[in-house]
Amino acid sequence: MASCWWRWRRGCSWRPAARSPGPGSHGRAGLSGLRAAAAAARAQMSYFNLVKRLTSAFPNMYSISRFHHVTPAVCCCSKTRSGEEYTDPFNLGWRDLKGLYEDIRKELFISTTELKEMCEYYFDGKGKAFRPIIVVLMARACNIHHNNSRNVQASQRAIALIAEMIHTASLVHDDVIDDASSRRGKHTVNKIWGEKKAVLAGDLILSAASIALARIGNTTVVSILTQVIEDLVRGEFLQLGSKENENERFAHYLEKTFKKTASLIANSCKAVSVLGCPDPAVHEIAYQYGKNVGLAFQLIDDVLDFTSCSDRMGKPTSADLKLGLATGPVLFACQQSDGVQQTTYLAQRYCREAVREISKLRPSPERDALIQLSEIVLTRDK
Repeated sequence: MASCWWRWRRGCSWRPAARSPGPGSHGRAGLSGLRAAAAAARAQMSYFNLVKRLTSAFPNMYSISRFHHVTPAVCCCSKTRSGEEYTDPFNLGWRDLKGLYEDIRKELFISTTELKEMCEYYFDGKGKAFRPIIVVLMARACNIHHNNSRNVQASQRAIALIAEMIHTASLVHDDVIDDASSRRGKHTVNKIWGEKKAVLAGDLILSAASIALARIGNTTVVSILTQVIEDLVRGEFLQLGSKENENERFAHYLEKTFKKTASLIANSCKAVSVLGCPDPAVHEIAYQYGKNVGLAFQLIDDVLDFTSCSDRMGKPTSADLKLGLATGPVLFACQQSDGVQQTTYLAQRYCREAVREISKLRPSPERDALIQLSEIVLTRDK
């Protein structure tokens, strides 16, 4: 891994972009300024060529042809509202998630005291529950769109629990792979109980999620969510690898980001839409919303890894850089100096696409909450 990191690093330029000379510059200073401006122009052209090649190579999932801006970001929320009383997305979602963690612990019924403690360690109610919130809001939005039903089916709520269980199992495994020491402001499972037991705990959480999934009894939904587990494994393998070519590096990073983060959100949203509405067009809307919000969520997470502090994040910052992993801010810094800003712009593009997709559904408070969540993804600080 270290050798891959240094080979990658040699191809990067960490120098800030050259500034144009002031109006009073002349002589040798002016000549230097002209040379710097020409170098900056060549670098910018190289950057746009990179974007063009990435866009043509990945026209659907990885299109980034229009995210480059020179003005500060504006809110990407839709102006269309349902006309009904609107509340905070998290308050709206929690109506259907009361007892979420208690129900998850019931799914993890384990007789062995130590294993039970390990498996329940992260289900302490202190997580953001971002994924379950999206899932139940999507369920209601799709149900309302289909037949104006304002109830969440028991099977749809079960998907929210399963999504949180799969996500938590992946965190336990990731912490082992990354040798992480803290998560959500406390010691990781692997640091307390050791790596071998942590792996087994993650496996057990995943198996409990699979049992709950099978109990739903819908083969289409089972197929959709088992894809998530495959994507998580493939995404982890992608993270362990690297690409020498700078164009391939960015595509590699985005594919890894989709499989490790966005796939769970996208497929969970699709699963509840399948349970609530027979229209394949609605299934695609739900999937595309989840995919784009998931990609934006991880891009902002990678930005916060550089800009936030460990106490605020509840986990060590700059962790990916220390592991030799090239995330969005670093990859953009290979082309120009403002990697954090460019990664944020790309996240904004994905959120705009998420808003465009979800706005196709019939207006409802839940649809509006999903629109608002895309803004929360962009403005969060932890």
